[in-house]
Amino acid sequence: MVEQTTPLAESKHFIVLDKYVREWEARDSYQSEGDLERELVQDLQAQGYELAKLNTPESLLANVRQQLQTLNSVSFEDGEWVRFLETYLDRPSDTATDKTRKIHDDYIHDFVFDDGHIQNIYLLDKKTIARNKVQVIKQFAQTGTHANRYDVTILVNGLPLVQIELKKRGVAIREAFNQLHRYSKESFNSEQSLFKYVQLFVISNGTDTRYFANTTRRDKNSFDFTMNWAKADNGLIRDLKDFTATIFQKDTLLKVLLRYSVFDVSDTLLVMRPYQIAATERILWKIKSSHEAKNWSKPDSGGYIWHTTGSGKTLTSFKAARLATELDFIEKVFLSWTEKTSIIRP
Repeated sequence: MVEQTTPLAESKHFIVLDKYVREWEARDSYQSEGDLERELVQDLQAQGYELAKLNTPESLLANVRQQLQTLNSVSFEDGEWVRFLETYLDRPSDTATDKTRKIHDDYIHDFVFDDGHIQNIYLLDKKTIARNKVQVIKQFAQTGTHANRYDVTILVNGLPLVQIELKKRGVAIREAFNQLHRYSKESFNSEQSLFKYVQLFVISNGTDTRYFANTTRRDKNSFDFTMNWAKADNGLIRDLKDFTATIFQKDTLLKVLLRYSVFDVSDTLLVMRPYQIAATERILWKIKSSHEAKNWSKPDSGGYIWHTTGSGKTLTSFKAARLATELDFIEKVFLSWTEKTSIIRP
């Protein structure tokens, strides 16, 4: 007799879904790039994104000021704001690596106001994810060595953290990938560009949609490292509307950006794959449920996650262990692994 087991994937609180039911008919006819863009923006608005009419660096900066003032309950005088930009937020010498470090490690800045008082200025609220303001803009224009106009950008507290490049249905998705590379060389990383803050690139031709990290290491920034979003059973989510309805849910996107990304010691930005996120979520769920059930040290208080060779077990284990340390009932976390096995012991 085969013993019946209960899967770990029953909770409704995971961002990597066990089930996803499409609520519309997939398009199989021609759809222009402009049509894709309009539909994407409409879908994002329907999910609670604010459409901001910003298309120049000056208007982008003014919006960042407004959003950070709201997040931190402060008001910058004009001179204070200029000083905040020059000494922290947008230093002329900053590289994309420097700005990525601000998102992951240095997102709280002690700022001295003109009257002498010091206050922590947060770029992001990583404890209460819902406090972060999410906006969408389209057709932002910026000039570096060349003038470029970007399709759709997602702002978090005014900062451009996600850049989406679209191609009409039927066009190879690699063209969108190559275009983003061209933008990186021509304008994203121009002097004092807030687009150095971009963490995630998304490319789509409507029928295939992928994401990848804005890593600063060119040898890792290749098309082979683009990823489809997926369900917990690894069923791929390719269509742009399905992608938007899942990973672009505000809570999901913010968690991918702020919880399930790693800026490693070699200054490489890593965004976890769906199966890595799913594994991490389920490990944390198991730890919390075992604590609540008070069944530590019993067989059903543990579990295992199976990953294939080369699938990123070390990153999954590291992130799960790191997030476990943030649980208020955990004092210590021991992480050990061999070539094939990682063990996490809270």
